[in-house]
Amino acid sequence: MVQKKKKDIHVGRIVLDERELARLRCLTTGEENGLAILLLECAELTDGIQQLQLLKKIGVLLRKLGGDSVNNSQIDICLEILVRIYWDQESRSPLKRATVSALSGIPENLKEKVISCLINCLREELLTVDKSHVRKVIDSIAACMENFSLGEKCMQYVYLEVLQFLHTTLVDFKLQNKNLGGQHILQNKLMHDSLVALKAAMILVQKVQEKIHDIFCKNAETSLWEAMCGLLTCFIEILLDGDFLQTVQSTAGMAALLFIKTIVNCNELLPKLVHDLLFNSTQRAHDAPGWLITSCRQLYDAVPPDDAILFLSQGTLAMLDWRSGGMRDSGEHLLFDILTVLLSLNTRLKESSMAMSVSRNLSLWTTSALDALHSDSCSQYLKNSLNGNSEAIQKLLEYIWTHWEHPLDGVRHQSKTIFKNILKIHQKTNDGSCGMTDPFFLNMTHSFLSLEWHIKGKYTSLGCLVEYLGTEYILTVDDTVPKQVLGIMLEQSLATYASDLLEKMFESHKNELMSSSQSSNWIKQWHKTWISPFLTILCEEKPSRTTYIIEYYLPKLLKCNPDSLTCMIKELQSSDKANNIAGPFHSRGALGALMTCLRAARAQGLWSTTEESAWNQLIPISLIKQALVHKHEQVRLDALGLVCETHRSTEALSQQEIALTKFFLPYNLNSQTPAMRQQIVWLMRKLFTRLRDSSQVLYKQTQTVHRRKITVHEEKTNSQHPEVKLQQYKDFMAWVCDRLLRDLFPGASFPRKFIVLNLLGVIAEVFENLEGQTYRVVQMTDILQPAYVDALLGCLNSTFEELKLLAYDLLKKLPAPILGLQDSEKLQTLLQTALDLSTSTKPYDCITASYLLALLVQQEGLLPALHALKQQAGYLSKVHEKESADKEMLETNILEVIKFLLNCLLDEIRQAERSLVHMAASNPLYGRVHCIIGALQQLSLKSVSNIAEWKETVAGLILMAFHLSAVVSPICQSSSPEGLIPMDTDLETAEDLQKILNEIRPRDTNDYFAQAKLLKTDKDREFSKNTYEHCKPSETLSVAMTDQTGQSCQVTAQMVLVCCWRSMKEISLLLGLLCQNLPLQSTPDSKDGLLMFHQVREIGEYFKCQLLQSRHRGAFELAYVGFVKLTEMLTSCNNRDLQKLPQQWLEEVLLEVKSSSPVSKLCATRRSAGIPFYIQALVSSEPRGSNLGLLKLTMKELISLALPLAMCQDEHATIPQVRNSSTLLFSALITRIFGVKRGKDEHSKKNRMTGREFFTRFPTLYPFLLKQLEIVATTMDSDSGVLKLHPSLFLLLLVLGRLYPSPLDGTCSALRLAPFVPFIIRCAHSPVHRSREMAARALVPFVAVDCILPMAQSLLETLPAPTDLCIRQNHIHGTLLQAVHLLRSHFDSKQRTNSSLHQELHDIIGCTRAKIWLATRQNPCLLTRATFLDVIDILCYYLNKSKTIAPEIQNFWEATHHIILESELYTDGQTFSPVPGLIQWQRTITKLTLSLLVTSVSLQPMSLSPDAIHELTSGTAEFQPSLILSHLLCSKFLEVRFLTLETVLLWLEEMDSNQVKETNGNVLFLLSQVEDTLKKLAVQEKHPECLAKVLKILCHLKIETLFPWIASTSVMSEAKLLKWILSIAETRNISLEMQSVTLTLASKLVIHLMLKKQEKSLDSITQDLRQWVHLVAQSCGVEQQTEIRLTAAKVLIDAVPSLLANKQLYFDILDTLTLWKCIFILLQDEEQVVRDKATDIIQMIPHFLKACKKDDILFVVVNPSLAMDLGLGVLCELLQIWNQTSRGIVALIEWMLGEEEMKEDTVNENLGEYDILFDKGEFNLWAEKITFANLLRKHVSTLISQSPAPVDDESELCRLTTMAANQAQHVAWLLKGLPPAPEFSRTADHTRLSIQKVRLLNVAQLLRLFGLGAVIAGYF
Repeated sequence: MVQKKKKDIHVGRIVLDERELARLRCLTTGEENGLAILLLECAELTDGIQQLQLLKKIGVLLRKLGGDSVNNSQIDICLEILVRIYWDQESRSPLKRATVSALSGIPENLKEKVISCLINCLREELLTVDKSHVRKVIDSIAACMENFSLGEKCMQYVYLEVLQFLHTTLVDFKLQNKNLGGQHILQNKLMHDSLVALKAAMILVQKVQEKIHDIFCKNAETSLWEAMCGLLTCFIEILLDGDFLQTVQSTAGMAALLFIKTIVNCNELLPKLVHDLLFNSTQRAHDAPGWLITSCRQLYDAVPPDDAILFLSQGTLAMLDWRSGGMRDSGEHLLFDILTVLLSLNTRLKESSMAMSVSRNLSLWTTSALDALHSDSCSQYLKNSLNGNSEAIQKLLEYIWTHWEHPLDGVRHQSKTIFKNILKIHQKTNDGSCGMTDPFFLNMTHSFLSLEWHIKGKYTSLGCLVEYLGTEYILTVDDTVPKQVLGIMLEQSLATYASDLLEKMFESHKNELMSSSQSSNWIKQWHKTWISPFLTILCEEKPSRTTYIIEYYLPKLLKCNPDSLTCMIKELQSSDKANNIAGPFHSRGALGALMTCLRAARAQGLWSTTEESAWNQLIPISLIKQALVHKHEQVRLDALGLVCETHRSTEALSQQEIALTKFFLPYNLNSQTPAMRQQIVWLMRKLFTRLRDSSQVLYKQTQTVHRRKITVHEEKTNSQHPEVKLQQYKDFMAWVCDRLLRDLFPGASFPRKFIVLNLLGVIAEVFENLEGQTYRVVQMTDILQPAYVDALLGCLNSTFEELKLLAYDLLKKLPAPILGLQDSEKLQTLLQTALDLSTSTKPYDCITASYLLALLVQQEGLLPALHALKQQAGYLSKVHEKESADKEMLETNILEVIKFLLNCLLDEIRQAERSLVHMAASNPLYGRVHCIIGALQQLSLKSVSNIAEWKETVAGLILMAFHLSAVVSPICQSSSPEGLIPMDTDLETAEDLQKILNEIRPRDTNDYFAQAKLLKTDKDREFSKNTYEHCKPSETLSVAMTDQTGQSCQVTAQMVLVCCWRSMKEISLLLGLLCQNLPLQSTPDSKDGLLMFHQVREIGEYFKCQLLQSRHRGAFELAYVGFVKLTEMLTSCNNRDLQKLPQQWLEEVLLEVKSSSPVSKLCATRRSAGIPFYIQALVSSEPRGSNLGLLKLTMKELISLALPLAMCQDEHATIPQVRNSSTLLFSALITRIFGVKRGKDEHSKKNRMTGREFFTRFPTLYPFLLKQLEIVATTMDSDSGVLKLHPSLFLLLLVLGRLYPSPLDGTCSALRLAPFVPFIIRCAHSPVHRSREMAARALVPFVAVDCILPMAQSLLETLPAPTDLCIRQNHIHGTLLQAVHLLRSHFDSKQRTNSSLHQELHDIIGCTRAKIWLATRQNPCLLTRATFLDVIDILCYYLNKSKTIAPEIQNFWEATHHIILESELYTDGQTFSPVPGLIQWQRTITKLTLSLLVTSVSLQPMSLSPDAIHELTSGTAEFQPSLILSHLLCSKFLEVRFLTLETVLLWLEEMDSNQVKETNGNVLFLLSQVEDTLKKLAVQEKHPECLAKVLKILCHLKIETLFPWIASTSVMSEAKLLKWILSIAETRNISLEMQSVTLTLASKLVIHLMLKKQEKSLDSITQDLRQWVHLVAQSCGVEQQTEIRLTAAKVLIDAVPSLLANKQLYFDILDTLTLWKCIFILLQDEEQVVRDKATDIIQMIPHFLKACKKDDILFVVVNPSLAMDLGLGVLCELLQIWNQTSRGIVALIEWMLGEEEMKEDTVNENLGEYDILFDKGEFNLWAEKITFANLLRKHVSTLISQSPAPVDDESELCRLTTMAANQAQHVAWLLKGLPPAPEFSRTADHTRLSIQKVRLLNVAQLLRLFGLGAVIAGYF
């Protein structure tokens, strides 16, 4: 069964005083009284749960009582005590609820007694004078009115007294609030108390409303009037008091309206009074009643603030009865006046909480309006005013459009609610209209569908329309909506919105189809609409892009129609998809889609595998196995999820599932993708949990069987028998654990270790001995062997902290005997190693030390080992020998370790004071502090037992931290902490360095930092030998230091800095940890607690100093972390003085910032260093729910400080710091407004906003931006020609460019975007090119959709004529840029229909032809010529798209051809000097020419006559495509050639991907006409980039068509061409592209030559072939770029079927094995993309080989791990086919030996002059040498066993044996020379030698098959 963790519930306890207990005992001594006995028993219990059970029994007994069943006096006493119990309990206590239940069930004749008791108790409580008891009284009052009828009746008698009490309480709360400034905890408590009191008053008045009405109608009781009016006055005062939280003020507003409504009690008069109170208070006060004026005096005397009006409006909407219709016309007018006020407040109240309140009130308004419409007395005026087209509703819709993407979730949700209510309101006002034909709904639907899909509000609004109108209505308007929304679901930010919309649509569609006349055939149409598009996306899209569609869409689809699963399986196994079951390279294919659907269906319980045959009935098991080793990770995960995830957690594991899991694990443990690793662990956790839970069920079944004595032998042999199942479980888990532990081999990759340690941790957690668990399948301690334990311990030395943590969490669960730590020698060795690592110069070593110590402190034998080390170090201390409990032992061990580390650290700090440089190089200080932190984290410091010692230790730690900081902080606080070391090679720089040294003055006593040293370079060492006597030559920028003991060390600037800032970091974390976890003394004079008040102040001052003075980011960032912990502690402590410290510190720093004192140490550079962090920590210390006083204070002070700078911006514009800070602030504001950019497209609409939404949310920016834009625009068009650059231009255009128009925008004059247009147009005249481009982009959003084309035409018309006298090219360029962007926006717009394309082109062509001189030679400016050609190019593209023939279009074609042919591009002898715009013009005219070529080619398949095509495209006979293309290829302009080659290459790539099928033949024909030109260009091209493009084009062409290759006058053969290509490939310093293309082309030639010369001798090209093999091998090297290794993989893929896996051996066997080795190297590449590409080699292996038919599975798309296994099997089989077994075995054994690596296996006794601090060595995060060696051993041993005479030359075997023996002897000698615990102290050397040892043992196993190799194993 599932072991669920029980939720802890606080029940409380019943406690009666002695008097009550005595009364109960008296009742039980006489006659039998069951009620008294139960009450006494309940009172004497100490367990609240047991008391709760007895209370339930008491309730049952009370319900059975009759009138004369027992003595009435005894019953009265029991009821009185029961009421006392009720009153003493907390309001939400289960005991109180049980008491209420008991009292509520008493007979009617006893209820009056209970009510009397309740009244007496309540009156006693109301007389309380203790302020701390007030909240309990209020809670009791509220509890009486909450589901307690007797309590409500009680309130009917004492309501006046309660109202008076609440009045007194609220008055007292107001007074308290004024005296609690800065005490956040008390303030928050007071706010909650006030809120409860207000709610209690409201509930009470609502409960007794009728009674109050009766009293007021008869004759007003003075005391009731006073109480009611007094409370009303309190409500108004709280409402107007800004110190109260807004939730309290909001409640006060509702309470005020409730009380006014209760007192007035006249529906017709009430709206007028409320209206005057809200809107006309100062003018109409004389008409109001006196009591109202008196109570609301503050509202009548002055105009109330906006927030007060908002809360009163909310109270009006919530408390007035709108549905009854009693308020009549005045109520309707009040309703619309409130809407006007709310919309007005929306423009003024921009704080987030206020915006939320406004949206909530508007939602409440629509609800009230809907209630008013449902009234029987609803007027026609109200219906007309609430129609969808009415002004009120249109304003609400505008609010929705501007707030449906608001940053606050609550505002967006309320906008949705408002929209829903509007739809209901419109339907209610048009009872007889049909939604399908209603213009309101129709226009709204079209408007929504025309919006961009990135607008999130579009989805919620369409969803609302679907709810009211149905899916068929939406599909009628646009049937492509499902496909569009499915495409949007590929994006994470929109997936949830899209899935919600789709769910509503397909559920509604299903219901509509089922209820239609053709309901019997509904499922086909439904599947076609919703399932087929989904499956298409699933099969064809990249797996990474379909995550959200699977997560959000598929489960909802299956839930809506479970029968869809069968449809999905059939469609995915259909002929067209089954043929492509593996899918293309980038997609999951039909197999992956099938796994995805099946996984989702099984997780939802749509099918089960309880029967063993269930798998095969659904799909073949072979398909699942194929998916488990698929190349794409998501397919593998889905297949694993299919196996692991079930609907029931107790479903038994089948044999197939166990087998599939065992098949999956070996090939998937080395996954490089983090998400894949996490998913594997998560899914395996589900499997293990299911195995555990089902094992409990199976075990219970076995017990049942044994009890019934049914132990028939035949049943036991059944695979479904429980005992058999349990044994299968045990065997499976034993296999899993053993497999995982064996995978922690030396050199195992990080991914493998991560998965293994995670899974072992999951197993230990899932199968731990839980309470109530009856059976354990596996126990980790039974499986662990010493070697496995050592492997786990070795994981602590990983350079990845994740692995350290996982290994530690696993090791700490193991007992000491399993760890082997009962051996004192091993424990002492590990302890000494940990202490040594804590002083390492490698930062990650101290982390290892911390984890080791954390493990060792949990061992009983630690203290003796520590005592021995203390004696060695000279520290004497007593030995704790007494045995103690585990907790005390742990505390003692931790305390002793910390004290030892503290003593060591104090000695080292004293040494650092003498020589900081020496300590940085030999014994950095931060490691010790890190270990202390790690030890402290192992213990709960709030519950330690040895208080005195801990208090002393804590004091020592704090003093040590301050001492250490004083030593290292000068470096971090210097002006230049990075790279600080007092030496340089330049005299002037050394003088500057001396200033820094004078500034910091570190504490070194050896004068090292006293003066800057000058290092000599090699150049002047001899020349200036006597110039500076104090300068000693140095070969490096490190310094050799010698301390007083004579120990030498090397120090670098990096070491000094790392030592200092990491020490500062650890100090900050230590102090933060102490503040967070240590118990604080209760009062300044008390002895309790471990942290004293004065220590807290000292720590605060320390953090203040570090944050305000440190310059190093690492130092002050971590100081911030520690300081935050301190401020959190201060905020939550009970001491008033400590609580006020954050506010005090904040005021001090703000004052210092404002003072700008010259003696201030605040950092003005480095973005103010730690000052922002310091202020942020103080501001964020305020608790949630407070009034954010510190934040408001900070913003007020900072803005007041910045405003003078803004006023005199011209003066400060030259200050770099001010400009830099302003830019940073601007960037932050842009991100805050428009959101974080989530794509690479800088101009994407995802991070943009409509103009209406922007200016509605920030209304003050409208006039500001407009005014600023006007000012900036006036600086353009200077007649004097003087360049004027306004600093605001760039920022203005950047903001305006983020806006865009929306079809939903109205024509509100206050926020129209049109006024911006003329100024933006003028900005395009800027002399700065970048500004013109930005102005062009910024113009588009400000032009309405239907005005874009007219605006473009008007801009073109403003261009000058060639005869104009004054022609300004900047103006022309800016205007043309704007026209280009407008045209692109218009033609790409969704709102434009294709039917209007012809007329639009006709209109714009006329304007363009009138100014066409700008594209000719008449225009001397090449930049404007290029831009005008862009306009022509756009028009040409859409002319080709329109496929129309007209005279004006033909004339335009002719003009375009004329421009091209008459340009300088086709004029011989034309030269250009470098002028602006030259390159742009060359590229633009080339692009235009090529687009015309494409047009001429694409028109060929059309059903047009040749004459029509000629008329349309060849206005001049000179425009011949092949000649034009040849001319472009041979152009002397580099840009022209390059762009032409790029375009041709793009054509070929599109043809390869079948993107332009209809023009493939024509493009090939065109290229065939220029093949000679390409060959000529390949030989003559000198520019490397162009040459690379030419060769790449040749690679795409068929190699046979390139010959004969005529170069100049000679013919180049295939062999000569190969030699030429290889010569280029071997050229030094060639580009990556050239390396790639030469390798590809050479490989094509080699394959062509080998196949061509099958029957001929290859001797003539043998050398070239070997050179090619060498080139391929070189390209696979780890030093090569990823692109080159990818190319090598593609080359080998092409070579496999023809050369490497052919029955005929074309190359020499060694060359062939070299190429195969390249394959295995690529399969182990660190880059996943290279590995994945290399796995495609498996697909190319011929089917005649047996190795690729493993387990009857078609391994076409496999992962790299399996590909390597299969590849080695294929190679061994080929060696047999080629009859090369002997030479192959020898070569493969040599691979395993790794002879070349042994040359580097010499262990350095000295690590060199110094280590690079953060160097983790060269490592591949995926490749594993042992894995490859084990695979080699497996396949070579198989090859040896299958070959009759595997090796025919025994001398080769002897040579291998000798070589391996020598290596084994050397490795064994090196291993013996390593120090103790080498896996920690010499990790790299130990790992490398261990790997070599395993490889040698593998070789020994293979050689034993020949009777050799025994000597090798003997060395180990």
